[in-house]
Amino acid sequence: MSNSQKLVLVTGSSKGIGYETCKLFLNKGFLVAGASRTETTINHKNFKHYSIDVSDSSSVNSMIEEIQNNFGRSIDILINNAGLGYSSYLHEMSDENWLKMFDINVHGLFYCTRAVLPKMIEKGYGHVVNISSIAGTTGVETMAGYCGTKHAVRGISHSLYKEVRNHGIKVTCIYPGSVNTNFFDEIDSVNANDNMMRAEDIARTIFESIDTHPNYHVVDIELRPLKPKG
Repeated sequence: MSNSQKLVLVTGSSKGIGYETCKLFLNKGFLVAGASRTETTINHKNFKHYSIDVSDSSSVNSMIEEIQNNFGRSIDILINNAGLGYSSYLHEMSDENWLKMFDINVHGLFYCTRAVLPKMIEKGYGHVVNISSIAGTTGVETMAGYCGTKHAVRGISHSLYKEVRNHGIKVTCIYPGSVNTNFFDEIDSVNANDNMMRAEDIARTIFESIDTHPNYHVVDIELRPLKPKG
């Protein structure tokens, strides 16, 4: 199947990693659906944006159906990139922020993945890429809630690939360190800066994990800036 026949869904498409991923896959000839709460400002004949809150299961199901109708085919590649984080000592964390992180980072990933898998299984082909974080491999002070969600992404990814590999479906989990994006807008203790990785480099790694031989499966990729302090 050529790239021009493959349909990619990228969540969290309006900024940062998601935005750069949409642009790269369009440049590579793919059909791309971008999903985010705010508009994704990409003008391309093969791109369509869908306004969505991934934490709403019924909205996700409706979006997947709409995407399939609009593009005339089912989704071949899902990139679960939507996510957010709040910094706080656990005993000071609000219910609202705790639940919001799990609703977007974990439940949203579950809803989107569950919605696309039946068609992938039916055609014996597909790829799910889950964007975790270095926080999904270790603990970080004042980030217990966020770490908890990203550890969940890791566990889901590792379990899922064993469930679907015999259907010809790949699952890749990516663990970026600090990336110069809007993620840090909500983290008072850290400011995004040029010593962090570039979103376009993360997008390139996502593409390279997908652009592989059918029997070659990239399971985990850890990414870090070489000189985080310059």
